[in-house]
Amino acid sequence: MSGTAVPEPRISMRRAWLLLAAAFVTFSVGAGFMHSYTVFLVTFLGVFDWTRAEVSVAYAVSQLVSGFSSPVVGILVDRLGARRLILIGGCILTAGLLISSRVDALWQVIVVYGVIMTIGANCLGLVVFVPFLSRLFVHKRGLAVSVVQSANGFARAFSAPVATMMIANLGWRGAYFWQGVFMAAIVIPLAASFGHVGKPPPKRAADAAHGWTLRQAMRTPHFWLLGLVYMFTGLGSFLVALHQIAFAVDIGFDKLYAAYVLGLGAFLSLPGVILTGWVSDYIGRELAAIVTYGTSIIGVACALLIHSPDQHLMLWLHSCFFGLTWGARGPSITAKTADLFPGPNLGAILGVITIGTGLGAAGGSWLAGAVFDWTGSYRVAFWLSILFYLGGAVAFWALRRPPAIRT
Repeated sequence: MSGTAVPEPRISMRRAWLLLAAAFVTFSVGAGFMHSYTVFLVTFLGVFDWTRAEVSVAYAVSQLVSGFSSPVVGILVDRLGARRLILIGGCILTAGLLISSRVDALWQVIVVYGVIMTIGANCLGLVVFVPFLSRLFVHKRGLAVSVVQSANGFARAFSAPVATMMIANLGWRGAYFWQGVFMAAIVIPLAASFGHVGKPPPKRAADAAHGWTLRQAMRTPHFWLLGLVYMFTGLGSFLVALHQIAFAVDIGFDKLYAAYVLGLGAFLSLPGVILTGWVSDYIGRELAAIVTYGTSIIGVACALLIHSPDQHLMLWLHSCFFGLTWGARGPSITAKTADLFPGPNLGAILGVITIGTGLGAAGGSWLAGAVFDWTGSYRVAFWLSILFYLGGAVAFWALRRPPAIRT
């Protein structure tokens, strides 16, 4: 049953848009440091002689930690507000980046990147921003969520070429160190930009009557369908995303050129995500999401057609189609969650459902590396990506009717 969201009190629309911009910047910074692992992964293969599956473990653990820590982050943001979460998360992420410059064993990478940095970045992510943005932009919820969600694609786009250049000029240890210094320098300004906004007003009986609790949401099939959508989407995306640069380098493309091409393609997620979120306000979340699933499948299919480093056009097509819809389902899925389960407990509900993303992304990123170790190719992984994207589309379409009652 869809209720009426409680609007954020006494906030002008000008202030609301400034907060949306601040959320975009904050999410971009945290996500950028996490996405740069795709470049460090290639470096670690040469420096430590780890297998593809081994070097993927840290990323897989990161996605699991991200998913299972999201309910805690959601509960905390409902109680503490965005500013405190960002300050805490920024400090944790800074520590993780600085420690990463000193690691020399796989278990250390798993702990530092997979746990410490992930928890820090999660406090700068979507679960923190969606609850209060959903209250600020009730009638433009899809657009607002899509703008902040597009930060993930933006981060993915700039992180690969920037990290590649930093590693080339500073070494991978120096790259991690200076990333930590940068994070330390901006964490307080980022947190301060939110002031006291982001913490919902005290719950009243009238508010509770119009809002879902986590327990009520979990009694609906829609809650579990959303979990499946998140998991299938994570599987489909991360069976490809983590290993894109490694795939291109294995084919024979230059590493910097591959990072450049894939980075430019990822920049397309900015208009792709925003357009998808905006359109979903008018044509429906389900149809908008299905279009993005189809576009991603075309991008993966283009990768399957690449067999030599002479196929520059196919690499660009893969980059553009896959990049255009990277994260584009996020606004539809997240806004759909807010549509179905509005109220003061949205952070907690969204956090629990997001576990599906962690499971899917962890499984996909590790499985792609394992498939390569078993077969010497990523092609089986790419076919599995298409299969899971199709599963996500079917599950999302099943959400088109809202839950009839709350119990």
